[in-house]
Amino acid sequence: MIAAQMLDWLRRPAAELPQITVAGRILPVVIKRLERSRRLAMRLAPDGSEVRITMPRWTRTADALAFVQERSDWLELQLAKLPVPVELINGVPIPYRGAELELQHLAGTSRRVRIEDAALVLGGPAESLGPRLRRWLEGEARRLMAQDLAYFCERAAQAPPRLMLSSAQRRWGSCAHGGTIRINWRLIMAPDFVRRSVVAHEVAHLVHFDHSPRFHALLGDIYEGDMAAANRWLKREGRSLYQPFG
Repeated sequence: MIAAQMLDWLRRPAAELPQITVAGRILPVVIKRLERSRRLAMRLAPDGSEVRITMPRWTRTADALAFVQERSDWLELQLAKLPVPVELINGVPIPYRGAELELQHLAGTSRRVRIEDAALVLGGPAESLGPRLRRWLEGEARRLMAQDLAYFCERAAQAPPRLMLSSAQRRWGSCAHGGTIRINWRLIMAPDFVRRSVVAHEVAHLVHFDHSPRFHALLGDIYEGDMAAANRWLKREGRSLYQPFG
């Protein structure tokens, strides 16, 4: 019964969740009680859409909300660091595989997105640029990540599992017990060695579903790059990949 009540709570629409006002923005507060949690912890969603609290099961909701209120200054600082939405006008740089392509919107031409020299060219109406650009980036992500997955699976002597794109707010990749691998589509905007490091990491989990020395040894064998450098890049630049288009 308690588990069902918790699931209902987490599925409640944002309008029914507790809220806090920070820097003029109203943010829902999503509370998750964990069996192994020993303290209150707070995060801001990478896109700034909500405040996330994890806490022990015995902690009162009122205590969690007081905890959030006491740290509103920290939340305001984090909101100020969020990427500003990209205004899709001619000449704006669009991140792609660690580089920048100059957007060229030619309204009277084909809607198909194409790369010409160092430009990202597409036609069609301006009001649909954002969704179409995202669909193109997701398509590129699926194409390149499928290639990455096949490569690393061959090196790990594993059959390629099902690949799914993720829009997760906190995880770059995941590997399910059934073998499905999910990779965040936003990694198409990161340098190739960063994207490939995440795919390789999840492939290694097909063999070792942990972070044991054997897991890291296999990861070192199948990944050709500098894993530490890739992790540093994600820690330093990862939030910028959530910059919305619009």
